[in-house]
Amino acid sequence: METKVRQLTVADAQALRKISIETFQDTFGAQNSAENMAAYLTSAYNLPKLQAELATAGSRFYFVERDHEPVGYLKLNVGGAQSEAMGKDALEIERIYIRPAFKGHGLGSAFIEQALTLAREAGKTKVWLGVWEHNEPAKAFYTKRGFTQFSAHHFVMGDDPQTDLLMIKKLD
Repeated sequence: METKVRQLTVADAQALRKISIETFQDTFGAQNSAENMAAYLTSAYNLPKLQAELATAGSRFYFVERDHEPVGYLKLNVGGAQSEAMGKDALEIERIYIRPAFKGHGLGSAFIEQALTLAREAGKTKVWLGVWEHNEPAKAFYTKRGFTQFSAHHFVMGDDPQTDLLMIKKLD
C-alpha cells in the first residue's frame, strides 16, 4: 500500500469537499443536531468557499493518500490567513481530518510533525490550533504532543454557539 502526502491546488476542491464533509460528520455528527450539522456543512464546505480557501495566500492544504485515494488532510495557516490574529511568528493548524477507517494509523501524528517541521523551516516560534471543548480524543492527542490550552473562542455550529479551546506549542 503506497502512502503519499501532497499539497493541494484549487483543482482538488471537489475531493477536498467530499473528505471534509465525511470526516466532519463522522467526528461531530453524533453530538450535534441534524439541522445544525446540515447548515454548517453547507456553509463551510461548499465548493466556492473551498476554492477560495485553496487560493488564499498563507493557507496550505495537504492530502495524505493511500493508493491514490485521500484518507485525510491537513490545513495550515500563517500570517493574515490565520483564523485568529496570532502574529507573524505563529503557524496555525486549522484542520487535521482523518477518515474513520484510517484513524489510529499514525496519520494525525505525521501531520503534527509535518506542521512543526514547516513552522521551524519558516522561522515560526509557536504552533497553535483550536479544538472543540467536548472532543476528548483530540484534546488528549494534542496534549500528548505538547500543546497546552491558552485561551478559547466561540464557534457557531448552525444556531448553536460552541466553545473551541485554543492550544499552543512553543518551538525550540
